[in-house]
Amino acid sequence: MALSMALSMALSRRLRAMRAKPRLAWQDLLREAAAGILQRPARSALTIVGTVLGIGAFVAILGLTTTAAGQISSQFSVLEATQVSVVDVGDSGSTPSYDFPSTADSTIDGLRGVVAAGVEWQVDTGSDQVGLQPGTSATTGLGLQVYAATPGLLTAAGTTVASGVLYNEFHEQHAQPVALLGAAAAAQLNISSVRDAPTVFIGSNAFTVLGIIADSPRLPALGLSVVIPASIALRLYGMPDPSSPAAMLIHTRLGAAQLIASQAAIALRPDNPQLLEATTAPSLSSLQNGVSFTINTLFLLLAAITLAVGMLGIANTTLVAVLERTSEIGLRRAIGALPRHIAAQILAESAALGLIGALAGTAAGVVTVIAVAVARHWTAILDPLFVFPAPAAGMLAGIIAGIYPALRAAAIEPASALRR
Repeated sequence: MALSMALSMALSRRLRAMRAKPRLAWQDLLREAAAGILQRPARSALTIVGTVLGIGAFVAILGLTTTAAGQISSQFSVLEATQVSVVDVGDSGSTPSYDFPSTADSTIDGLRGVVAAGVEWQVDTGSDQVGLQPGTSATTGLGLQVYAATPGLLTAAGTTVASGVLYNEFHEQHAQPVALLGAAAAAQLNISSVRDAPTVFIGSNAFTVLGIIADSPRLPALGLSVVIPASIALRLYGMPDPSSPAAMLIHTRLGAAQLIASQAAIALRPDNPQLLEATTAPSLSSLQNGVSFTINTLFLLLAAITLAVGMLGIANTTLVAVLERTSEIGLRRAIGALPRHIAAQILAESAALGLIGALAGTAAGVVTVIAVAVARHWTAILDPLFVFPAPAAGMLAGIIAGIYPALRAAAIEPASALRR
């Protein structure tokens, strides 16, 4: 009697267990997903390439941007804090004017906190153009710009030469016909050295080339132009046109820019300081951020497109795998697997593909940033907010890509699948 009751209870428990809904453990789900991926390793490897490129591009672009910004931010800050511009606003409307005194450089140099100062403007040469032969006109010239500058301007702009020397106060005071060539201008004129004192012509006026400008960080336009002393420019071409008024560039010591800006106009023209307007340098960091934003937006858009292609690859591969495994899915359904179990397996496979691709892409992006930083002798800067979420973003992309194949697999009917 006791044995009969025990057997009855055991049979009852067995029947309840058979009637219970089947469950899919996480361990089984992961094993099934791994088996599905490793079943065709070459196809799986090719599928994740798009995700690798997309996530890798995201990490590399943001990392390189942060690294580059870290190297140049201090330089931008120094320029902002040590530069003042004084513009000749004049009071004569459209009439050419030059309201800086002849002693402008030395006057500003005498202010406490000034490192160097000088005046410059773009010269209106009319129909005369720069060339190697006299009488060069608009039809035969190279279209190079001509700038007039006092010697102090060259110092204030941080101008250096690749060949020759800069002109000095002697050339300025005696209105000597000498010139400096920007590196780009010298290349267009086929002048690589000033050893033989080459001559260039602006129209019919000859100028002896004293030097070739290598760099002018505070006034980059000089590197593309022909630069002549302000005194000879005034003698040959008259006062600056109102469309390109004369301006003084003042290089100050750190922290003195605001003070010098408030003093410059009065020091230069105590009789009528309204003729001149002094301002500190515009925010170069804002310009930097604007340029960086534009470039980053473009490249991040390309990275997003690449990631989207990777998602399509995952979706396509997963869907093909579902179609190839229709009989297997039907068999699993027949022995008790529920539609959600099938969908979970397909989503797990696509998520794993996205995660693997994202991990590889993140590693590639980090290596790229470090390699570029080492090559440029920079300090690599990687923001954890961009690096650590990258694998999760790849896994999410894989899940999204696998939604349709998972729904397709979950909808397979056991009977029709087994008949194939």
